[in-house]
Amino acid sequence: MRLGVPLAVTLAAVRSRVGAYVALTKPRIIELLLVTTLPTMMLAERGFPSVGLVLGTLVGGAAAAGSANVLNCYIDRDIDELMNRTKRRPLVTGEIAPRPALVFGFVLGLFSLVWFAVLVNLLSAALALAAIVMYVVGYTMILKRRTPQNIVWGGMAGCMPVLIGWSAATGSLTWAPVALFGVIFFWTPPHYWPLSMKFRREYAAAGVPMLPVVADDVRVSWEMVAYTVGMVACSLVLVPLADMTWVYVVAASVLGLWFLGSTIALLRRARHRRPGVKLGEMRLFHGSITYLTLLFLAVAVDPFLPV
Repeated sequence: MRLGVPLAVTLAAVRSRVGAYVALTKPRIIELLLVTTLPTMMLAERGFPSVGLVLGTLVGGAAAAGSANVLNCYIDRDIDELMNRTKRRPLVTGEIAPRPALVFGFVLGLFSLVWFAVLVNLLSAALALAAIVMYVVGYTMILKRRTPQNIVWGGMAGCMPVLIGWSAATGSLTWAPVALFGVIFFWTPPHYWPLSMKFRREYAAAGVPMLPVVADDVRVSWEMVAYTVGMVACSLVLVPLADMTWVYVVAASVLGLWFLGSTIALLRRARHRRPGVKLGEMRLFHGSITYLTLLFLAVAVDPFLPV
C-alpha cells in the first residue's frame, strides 16, 4: 500500500507531462488536417490504399503538423499569454519550459521527414517540409504580426495535406489535388475569420492585426462571401479533373450553397446589426468545419460508387 501511493503520484505526473506535450501539438487542428488527407488518398487510389501506406501517411502527417504547431506555440508564447483563448497553453502556464518545447518541435519535424522519406516517398517528405516551413516561417514569424492577410497566405500550410496525401498514393501530383488545395485555401478565411471576430479584442490587445481587428464586420463578411465563392468553384472544378460522379456533384453543390448562404446571412446581419444583437459568427465557424468534413466524406465515397 505504501509503495502504491508514490507510484500513483509518479504515474499521474507522467500523464500530466505527456498531456502537456500533446497539447502543444494542437491535436484538434491535426484531426482536421487528417480529415482531408485520407479521402484524398482514396480518390487518388480510386479505392482504399494499403493499410500500411495509410498509417504511414497519417503518422507522418500528424508528426509534421504537430511539429509546426509546437514551434508556433514556442514563437507565440508571448502573445498567447495575453489572450484568454490561449493563456492556458503549456508554455504559458509553465508546465513545459521553452527549450524542451523547442527541441520537441524540431525532433517531431525531423522524425516526420525521415518517416516520409523511408516509409512513403521523397515527394511526400518534401511537401511535409514545405508545410512546416510555410506555417512556422511564413505564417508565424513573418505574416501573423504584420498583415491582416496573415491567415490567407499563412493558411496555405493547412492546404498541404491534400498534396501530401495524393503524392503518397501516387508518387506524383496532378491538377486534381491542386483543386482540393484550392478548396481549403479559399475555405480558410471564412473558417478562421469568424473566430477572429469573436476574439478581436484579444487579438488587438496582443498586437495581431487579424482582418476583423482592422476592418469592420461588413467588410470582413463581404470578403468571406468572396472566398466562399472561390471555394465552391474549386470544389466543382474537381469534377472534370478527377472524373467525379453525379453524387459528388450534388453533394458539393448542396454543401456549397448551404455554406455560401451562411456567409451571406452573416453579411446581412452585419449590415443591419442592432445594439445588443449577436452576430452569430461562431455558428459560421462551426458550420465551416461541418462543410469541410462532409465535402471530404463525399470525396472519399465517390471512388467506390458504380455510377
